[in-house]
Amino acid sequence: MEPKDWENAIKNVEDENLILRQKLEISETERSLLELQNQEKEFLLKTVTQEFLDSENKLKARMSQLEKALENQQAMQLKLIEAEKMSALGILVAGIAHEINNPVNFIYGNITYVNDYTGDILKLLEMYQSRYPETDAEIEDFIEEIDLNFLREDLLKTLSSMKVGSERIREIVLTLRNFARVDEAEKKPVNIHEGLDSTLLILQNSTKEKPDCKAIKIVKNYGHLPKVECYPGQLNQVFMNIINNAIDALREQEKNRSPEEMEANPSQIEITTSSLAEDWAKISIKDNGMGMDEVVKGKIFDPFFTTKPVGHGTGLGLSISYQIVVDKHGGRLDCISAVGEGTEFAIEIPIVAKPRS
Repeated sequence: MEPKDWENAIKNVEDENLILRQKLEISETERSLLELQNQEKEFLLKTVTQEFLDSENKLKARMSQLEKALENQQAMQLKLIEAEKMSALGILVAGIAHEINNPVNFIYGNITYVNDYTGDILKLLEMYQSRYPETDAEIEDFIEEIDLNFLREDLLKTLSSMKVGSERIREIVLTLRNFARVDEAEKKPVNIHEGLDSTLLILQNSTKEKPDCKAIKIVKNYGHLPKVECYPGQLNQVFMNIINNAIDALREQEKNRSPEEMEANPSQIEITTSSLAEDWAKISIKDNGMGMDEVVKGKIFDPFFTTKPVGHGTGLGLSISYQIVVDKHGGRLDCISAVGEGTEFAIEIPIVAKPRS
């Protein structure tokens, strides 16, 4: 091969190498551009994904806030309804008590005079009989007809029983008026035992014996307790909620018990009061019902939580009670319960109201 041919061959090789290098450089550039595009896509995808997740979390948080606000609003509305119901009950009870009180006082006040007058008339009759033992046949027949000796004894007994009955009505009226304190907005010293007794009186129809159920035994272990500064109407509402729940639990348990079991171990609610360290009052309300497990016990003070069938409870009774005891009175409300061991609610409140800070 001629030298010139060699030169041309070398030049061709160099040209081809140059073209290859240029193609390689273009390919590298394209690869870099492609990688850059992919990185941009990944970055945009991550950014959009993160923004979507952030938006979703914000939406969830907002929905949670709205649900909580709705729940609080519903709870507040039902609490207002419960308060209105208690207020209406109090007004009704107070009205009935007032209407009964006047005629009962009239009867009670006059029975004493009637008793005295009757005693005087009977004494006068004895004087006539002792001084004029002989009477005509018509009087003798009438004495025998009315059984005068029995009438003398029974008349005084009847008047005595009427007096006892009117005293009982006066006591009932007093307890009704004591219960109807729902409109008292200020704290005042009250006898806690009167509030408990008036609540038991209101619920007496639910605890007494009926054709389909035995009576619920009420055991009162009242200790020495000074007057407690409280909102009496609201505290009576707490007693009403707790005792009524105990009655419902016992009645539900009785559905699965035989007459022999109920006779051997009757349904019972035990109410105990005592002083703690001289400046706290404790009221314990305990039943011997089915009790509850830890899951239920952990939720009983939550708004709307209830174990009762639909239509038999709002799930707000214990929630309202907790608020009244803890928030309104600065006290404590605890539940002690276990399955098969009954349930106890322990209420502790200061005997003397503490000023709000």
